[in-house]
Amino acid sequence: MDAYKQHIMSRGSMIVAGMPLKPLFLTLTQIMNPDNLPISHDLQIPLAEIQFRFARSSGPGGQHVNRAETQVELLWDVAGSPSLTPDQRQLLLAAMANRIDKNGILHLVSGHTRSQERNRQEVMARFVRLLQEALRPRRPRRPTRPPTAAKKLRLRLKKRRSQIKRQRRVEPEE
Repeated sequence: MDAYKQHIMSRGSMIVAGMPLKPLFLTLTQIMNPDNLPISHDLQIPLAEIQFRFARSSGPGGQHVNRAETQVELLWDVAGSPSLTPDQRQLLLAAMANRIDKNGILHLVSGHTRSQERNRQEVMARFVRLLQEALRPRRPRRPTRPPTAAKKLRLRLKKRRSQIKRQRRVEPEE
């Protein structure tokens, strides 16, 4: 087993449904640091910046549901994180505006399983995927024009349609 897989398996916090989540373009030193959560080649989030809250979860589990706090809520201060550059912060605030409260804190909740640890793994994996997607560079849109043949066809069809409607008209008799 290579070093990357050993690291992922030992941390456990980045395994989703038995499959390790593979961050993009990471060096071995970035992967081997257990105090940071690697997001991309130029961003790592220190685990000290991430807070967790636990609550009783709804769903399957019988009496276990009423006694154990298995729901996990991940909290991360996007607005105040020293790990982000101003450009990254602006991208994240715009991309995840519906998940960020008025204080600039990102909230992610997971309560799908009966295990607090599995819910924690799931919410961490979702956190990494959301950040990777929000920080992915977007290609600028190149404006295009419809071809001349398409314009002519559209106008010909409009003219034919208007003739059909004109023929349907009933002219008032005087």
